[in-house]
Order: sequence, then C-alpha cells, then structure tokens
Amino acid sequence: MDAFFLEKKIYYHDTDCGGVVYYANYLKYLEEARTEFFLSKGIVLKKWADTGIHFVVARVEIDYKSPVRYQETIKILTKIKSVGRVALEFSQEITKDSVLAVKAHTTLVCVGKGFKPVRIPDEIKTLL
Repeated sequence: MDAFFLEKKIYYHDTDCGGVVYYANYLKYLEEARTEFFLSKGIVLKKWADTGIHFVVARVEIDYKSPVRYQETIKILTKIKSVGRVALEFSQEITKDSVLAVKAHTTLVCVGKGFKPVRIPDEIKTLL
C-alpha cells in the first residue's frame, strides 16, 4: 500500500519548557498525518461522520527514539499495515533530518451509531 508523507514545522507552543516537543503532541501530529492520508485517497472523514460512520482510535503504541525541538521540521510517514472487517492498522514514523524520532502503530475501528463496531464501507476499502 502507498506511503504518504506530511511535513510539519515545530512551533514554540508544541514544546515543553526545555524547547523539546511535548510527548503528547506527537499523537496530534500522527492524527494530522492520518487525516491527510485519508484526504489524499479521496476519503473525506467529515462526509462519513455526517452519515454516522466514524473511525476511532482503539489502540496506539508509540516509541520515542530521539527528541525534536522548536523550529525543526519533521516528516511524518503514514502507511496502512492492514485493512480488516472493522479495523484499520496504521504504521507511522516521524523523522527529523532522516533520523527516526517516533515510531507508532495505531488501530482505528470503524463505528456507527452508538459507537458500536461496524463493517468498513466497501467504498472506503476500494479507495484505500
């Protein structure tokens, strides 16, 4: 499956008092990259949410490898590891100057009304 890359500049509000990216902010960066990944495939999550279909994070595994600092630029690699009946597994890496900073695996589950798992629509699977 295709790899998707997103570049992002680090701003002061992203960092802790030491000028290093606050660890929880990486989750936001990973989410932004997944959202842009979907958009690059023609999948508009807002459109699906309006029909009652949502993708929710069920699991995140993240390894922090090296720090990223204020005013540096990161590159976020996003790939789909697997597409199941109700779940999508993503593999993501954040690098800075080709140095691995973060490695993450995220599982999204497709849910419907009442946030109960539902089958991923065929239209989405086709676009992936």
